[in-house]
Amino acid sequence: MLNNKQIIVILDNIRSVHNVGAIFRTCDGAGVHSIHLCGITPTPEHKKVHKTALNAEEYVKWEYFKSTQEAVNKAKEQGYAVFSVEQNANSSKLNEYDFPEKTALIFGNEITGIGPAIMESSDKVIELPMAGKKNSLNVATCVGIVVYYIKMKL
Repeated sequence: MLNNKQIIVILDNIRSVHNVGAIFRTCDGAGVHSIHLCGITPTPEHKKVHKTALNAEEYVKWEYFKSTQEAVNKAKEQGYAVFSVEQNANSSKLNEYDFPEKTALIFGNEITGIGPAIMESSDKVIELPMAGKKNSLNVATCVGIVVYYIKMKL
């Protein structure tokens, strides 16, 4: 059973239309409140996003922001705690944290990740525990794991 935590997913300069479409489908399934599309991230007007999302973009609220910082500022103004999902020296493991009722999650570019300034403006940086040699996942896969982990934790 999924809990009632209100989650915003913030996509920081995601390149792939297919990742964005898959993220819309995942967010619809998990009951995510909204998606903030930032910078170069494709929006649902792009027909390949629509094709991959399979109409999920019609059910999940979304908003476009020219910069990720604008999206972070809006989430904070609305009372959300903001978490960057990124591996770095100061990150905490996903399973070591209890998430508040209003949580915003930032996911970064497939190659460069989340920029340092955005991570600094976050309340906390979290990461998925990794056991493999590659230490990375596709961003759409990562969104699914993190969102469902938070929504299923009672």
